[in-house]
Amino acid sequence: MNPLEQFQIHAIVPITVGHVDTSFTNSALYMAIAVALIYALLKYGMKPKALVPDRLQALAEIFYEFVANLVDENAGHNAKPYFPFVFCLFMFILLGNLLGMIPYTFTFTSHIIVTFGLALTVFVFVTALGLIKHGFGFFRLFMPQGAPIIMAPILIPIEILSYLSRPVSLSIRLFANMMAGHTMLTVFAGFTVMMISALGGLGYAIGILPLLINIALIGFEILVAFLQAYVFCILTCLYIHDSLELH
Repeated sequence: MNPLEQFQIHAIVPITVGHVDTSFTNSALYMAIAVALIYALLKYGMKPKALVPDRLQALAEIFYEFVANLVDENAGHNAKPYFPFVFCLFMFILLGNLLGMIPYTFTFTSHIIVTFGLALTVFVFVTALGLIKHGFGFFRLFMPQGAPIIMAPILIPIEILSYLSRPVSLSIRLFANMMAGHTMLTVFAGFTVMMISALGGLGYAIGILPLLINIALIGFEILVAFLQAYVFCILTCLYIHDSLELH
């Protein structure tokens, strides 16, 4: 099996508008599933509002408190109105990462077009936020406080380039980690099956080691799924902080 086949996008419902292909694909399907799962978790998890929460309510509260603390610690107290934006990002990316761990599913966060779309949304949001809050004063962000004016011709282009590279770095980090991890899992799983098939009865004994490695890799990939959602959102919080405080 080609380890890259799992990343191919297939049209489930072919749709063409003029000369534009707007088909409903496997990627769109799993995005819809991720949104539906998030909605179900929040709607049915928080519906009872019990003093002693059940498992579903406890899970919803854990995610809520985790992201709320993330926003408060990294974006500041003034960023509370933007908590829903960061929460939606975190849950969508996390579900996209975790859904791909289920056999025969699709990891939509392994595609650069998806991760770049998310990163570009963050970039436009924080830029608009800074301009709305500070007007043209927002451009002070590109001149570090305390830096000598004589350094402006050097520092300003560097800061602008760094600012414009944010969506690129955000998107590539998430896409590359998910694609590399899933490819590695497929390669090792295929290697285990080939070893067992080639060596017969002896292969079952020798194949235990690569099987254990596969189990460890699955655990590591689940950790990476959480970590990448966390990193994406913590950087988003830092960008929001920059737009609000200009430093």
